[in-house]
Amino acid sequence: ETIGAMPCNMYKVGASGREIAVAPPLQRVLTRKPNLYQTDVEFWESMALNLAISGNAYAIIQRVGGEIISLLPVSSSQVETSLLADGTVIHTYTAGADVKVYTSATMWHVKLFGNGIVGLSPLSYASKSIGIAIAADNRVSKVYSNGAKPSGILTIDKTLTAEQRTQIKTNFKELEDGNEDRLFVLEAGMQYAQVSMTPQDIQLLDSRRFQIEDIGRFLGVPSVLLNQTFGQSSLGSNVYEILSAFYKLNLRPYLEKFEASVPRWLMTADEARQYECEFDFDAAL
Repeated sequence: ETIGAMPCNMYKVGASGREIAVAPPLQRVLTRKPNLYQTDVEFWESMALNLAISGNAYAIIQRVGGEIISLLPVSSSQVETSLLADGTVIHTYTAGADVKVYTSATMWHVKLFGNGIVGLSPLSYASKSIGIAIAADNRVSKVYSNGAKPSGILTIDKTLTAEQRTQIKTNFKELEDGNEDRLFVLEAGMQYAQVSMTPQDIQLLDSRRFQIEDIGRFLGVPSVLLNQTFGQSSLGSNVYEILSAFYKLNLRPYLEKFEASVPRWLMTADEARQYECEFDFDAAL
């Protein structure tokens, strides 16, 4: 969303400096109307989402008379990029039973670091951390749906008949499944022993807090931006430094990916010498 909120401008570069370009059709596509379905903010959010999650962002290029008139983002999970024997890179897009093959001239591909053809997926590398977080979340739901009651064993100092066993199970079913705090009376020398670990025993809250930080670490997002300020200073100057580092070490590399990719894949050699693309981070500040 931060990337989507930053204006993307095209500049015409001349001997006296540079100024915002207004003439090229590509400028209208990148800064105002990328396609029939999205605003420029929604377009850049879609591209940034796919790039950050899968390491690859794709957009179908539509041209009229050689000029780009539309860039339509597609889900990276539906595209497979391949390198042919002759050095050509193709993108196979699958939508249901419909399969189309695009070249670099008809599919814009922005990628994170990888093998040079396909970017590596941060989500795949963070899968174990995310799996642990999901398991912890499911455990929390189960604990609270049961009134935070740990499971346990009833021990009795004598042998019970089948009828007595059934009666005891019936009487204590509400204790096991219910979500009400009621007073139950143990009789005939019954003893209750807990067998499951409590949330405190497994440090559930600390574990969930760590998972937030761990997943944020994979995407390079500081904890303070995830509203995770436990054990940290939230003083204004400190937060400012964190935000500054977030821009330099996280946002800036993503923005550079887009800015370098535009002249490389969306402009002709002549246009690339005259124009450049840049996000305005000052507008976000």
